[in-house]
Amino acid sequence: MLDNDLKEQLRAYLERVTHPIELVASVDDSAASQELLGLLRDIEPLSPKVSLRTNGHEARKPSFAINRIGTDVSVRFAGIPLGHEFTSLVLALLQVGGHPSKAAPEVIEQVRNLEGEYVFETFMSLSCHSCPDTVQALNLMSVLNPNIKHIAIDGSLFQDEVNERQVMAVPTVFLNGQPFDQGRMTIEQITARLDSNAAQRDAEKLKAKAPFEVLVVGGGPAGAAAAIYSARKGIRTGVAAERFGGQVLDTMAIENFISVAYTEGPKLVASLEQHVREYDVDIMNLQRAEQLIPAQEEGGLIEVRLANGASLKAKTVVLSTGARWRNMNVPGEQEYRNKGVTYCPHCDGPLFKGKRVAVIGGGNSGVEAAIDLAGIVDHVTLLEFDSKLRADEVLQRKLRSLPNVKVIMSAQTTEVLGDGNKVTGLAYTDRTSGQNQQVALEGVFVQIGLLPNTDWLKGTVKLSPRGEIEVDARGETSVPGVFAAGDVTTTPYKQIVIAMGGGAKAALSAFDYLIRLPVVEAEKEDMAA
Repeated sequence: MLDNDLKEQLRAYLERVTHPIELVASVDDSAASQELLGLLRDIEPLSPKVSLRTNGHEARKPSFAINRIGTDVSVRFAGIPLGHEFTSLVLALLQVGGHPSKAAPEVIEQVRNLEGEYVFETFMSLSCHSCPDTVQALNLMSVLNPNIKHIAIDGSLFQDEVNERQVMAVPTVFLNGQPFDQGRMTIEQITARLDSNAAQRDAEKLKAKAPFEVLVVGGGPAGAAAAIYSARKGIRTGVAAERFGGQVLDTMAIENFISVAYTEGPKLVASLEQHVREYDVDIMNLQRAEQLIPAQEEGGLIEVRLANGASLKAKTVVLSTGARWRNMNVPGEQEYRNKGVTYCPHCDGPLFKGKRVAVIGGGNSGVEAAIDLAGIVDHVTLLEFDSKLRADEVLQRKLRSLPNVKVIMSAQTTEVLGDGNKVTGLAYTDRTSGQNQQVALEGVFVQIGLLPNTDWLKGTVKLSPRGEIEVDARGETSVPGVFAAGDVTTTPYKQIVIAMGGGAKAALSAFDYLIRLPVVEAEKEDMAA
């Protein structure tokens, strides 16, 4: 199951285990159960502190528990946690075995203080790059607090349960049998949902912060680069991000990041955050900006108001709030979001195994999605609004070679059809003939580009007709002291490497702005002191 190199790496990790742990497998005669037993039998001899039992009584088979012997500390998996979830397995072994987490001490204490009984179930897929964060967060919470239980369930192995509970996107989390949330979640986000006073305490802490010299709003590649370049100048720098990493967290394969032949979004984001934390940068995650208030005079403080009621102030601001998936804006899209309408083929594709799906969009993203899905689902219908595909020719050739893909050009999607619980079809208009058509299917994957996250800036900074922040060659906006970078701006070509360069440029421009400000009397007195 595991090759020798992987076994040796895992053996080295398991040397950190301080408490004996046992693996308890619940299996039957299925091939999947035998595969799971192979994995667990590979793990058992790698540490004298690991033992294996195969007489578990879980209803889901194959499944297994990782138990800290003599305690009620336990983490459970229903499935075979390989692929993107192998890291979740390794962390679970270590944490159940007593190795401390790298989570912030205040977050650990907050989890331990949660009262009540919480039974979480997370439906995930092994190809989902968004799932591990959620699985690992809930696993850690179940280790820290005996009142919290968690099981991660591979939806592709338990299709009947997926259908019964109408799981059509991953990760999908249930709490005490009821839907809790969908999508990538961190331990901070989950804990904040369970701790009703967390938002108020967080807001009070933010209100007490002294003004920054550079405040970066947004934590994607542009924001990370801006923070690093600002901090290296030795000036007080803060980052307020709704989700550190931004859109890159939802990106699977990255093959055009210069000097790195291949990486994946979550891995790149982890590296970005680690790099930012090497400097004296105040990272304020899970903070959504709602209003920008320009300074009243040159050199005055700019204010950024947050959704939780707190405000942050700074002499300069770098806006790097990125972009989000563009919606079709047709009837049924929001009603059936995560009930058949989805935006991530890598994450949710396995849930549609053997079913019929549509991909909306004929650019690179849409064609790549259709190619990936064709290997999983029964049939793919790709609908493109234009009269020709816009994807690279190499992708189009691959698409044309697939027998279970149909491409419909000049198709304007008009409605997502459903039965009230899930998607059943799609309606579109043939733009050439004007005829209305319908396609029977179970899933719709939307791949039609991005929208800038600038709704909160309307009426404050100058925006283009597309809603992007207008910037000059230096990253300056129409508001003095406010700069912008990345996908949220009018800078062409929305690429990670371009966003990083824009972030660095905006930070250098902000620093240049700061050093040219007149020295006010209070600052003169501070310098004299």
